[in-house]
Amino acid sequence: MKTEIIARAVPIGWETTTLGEVVKRNGGHIQTGPFGSQLHASDYVSIGIPTVMPVNIGDNRIIEDGIFRITESDAKRLSRHRVKQGDIIYSRRGDVERRALVRIEQEGWLCGTGCIMVRVGHGEVDATYASYYLGHPSVRAWIVNHAIGATMPNLNTSIMEAIPFVVPPLKDQQAIACILGALDDKIELNRRMNRTLEAMARALFHDWFVDFGPVRAKAAGQAPAGLKPEIAALFPDRLVEVEGRVVPEEWDIGRLGGIAQHPRRSVRPDQIDEDMPYIALEHMPKRCIALSDWGTADGVESNKYEFRTGEILFGKLRPYFHKVGVAPLDGVCSTDIVVVTPQAQHWFGLVLGHVSSDAFVEYTNAFSAGTKMPRTNWDDMSRYEIAVPSTEIAQAYTDQVQPAVKRIATTIHESRTLAALRDTLLPKLISGEVRVADAEHIVGRCL
Repeated sequence: MKTEIIARAVPIGWETTTLGEVVKRNGGHIQTGPFGSQLHASDYVSIGIPTVMPVNIGDNRIIEDGIFRITESDAKRLSRHRVKQGDIIYSRRGDVERRALVRIEQEGWLCGTGCIMVRVGHGEVDATYASYYLGHPSVRAWIVNHAIGATMPNLNTSIMEAIPFVVPPLKDQQAIACILGALDDKIELNRRMNRTLEAMARALFHDWFVDFGPVRAKAAGQAPAGLKPEIAALFPDRLVEVEGRVVPEEWDIGRLGGIAQHPRRSVRPDQIDEDMPYIALEHMPKRCIALSDWGTADGVESNKYEFRTGEILFGKLRPYFHKVGVAPLDGVCSTDIVVVTPQAQHWFGLVLGHVSSDAFVEYTNAFSAGTKMPRTNWDDMSRYEIAVPSTEIAQAYTDQVQPAVKRIATTIHESRTLAALRDTLLPKLISGEVRVADAEHIVGRCL
């Protein structure tokens, strides 16, 4: 056992052992999720017990968006796979270094097919500390290096049991978990706030430009709810039919290409600095405009598109994945991403609202070319039919949305700074290089 790869030295009184030994002597266990023969695609339902699959494993958190569910009866049948607070879930295949700690609100969910669950047990090990320890860069590297398979790495219980593990006194474990948890809690708070800001912008877009709520209210002799009088005055009080569509009076029927464009700033590999931020499809979350993940262009070997802060990125490969976001910084992206910008700044909110809508994604998917790897393109995207309001209404909506988009970008950068601090402190705390008291002061200044 080479514990020196995890920490060159540990403080006196800290034990070096293996995860398997810790689990064994604390009454825990390591087990895989149910086999495919036990849980079929036809077993998933719209309302039921959430089932954690590899796609739901984020950075030490379960990603609930789009999570699969099963019936209570199936959950009882598979009860040995139901999770408890403090369990740690891994993907058994592919990105095997990611893990997620089960929180109290997720107790009773199911560890799904393709996952492996670690239950450290009770006594000498704090589960939250264990989850952070397993995020140590050296531990993550150890797991990747020992996974089976070059093309598609795989984990099994034997590999997990062999992971070198450092056991500080329980009070030190709890202190480390508390410090790192404070950073993660702030990151999660930022993520939830961004979700709320996005939901509010979507709701307003749907009310103004899909349901025509302010127009319908005025047509009924009512004041549009929540609108200042000067904004309400911008909306007409009657709906009319234009080209077979019902739209507010004096609005036009147009195409997305009339208010937006794809700049096509193609750049060659030799023109790209290796430290330039790089966004590929795998960096883009589904159904979320907050782009919080990116890499660098180091190693890029083909032409890319340049994008700028505030521009809209749309994943054109398999558009049904609904990968649409607003760039929080300048950089380059894969050519499987379409960069979209408004023709004029007052159209920004309307362009973002349409391009990130379910209706637009469904439209692009319907017109995609290719069976196994369908792709849309800007020519088809630009022909998407929209109701075009006055520039004053478009500006009013952009004025509502722009501060939210800027706030989302700000919290993304803040969260990345906090995550970098967390990842810097973790190995230093494990090795004893940084004392808990000193780390508390450092974190306190950042929160």
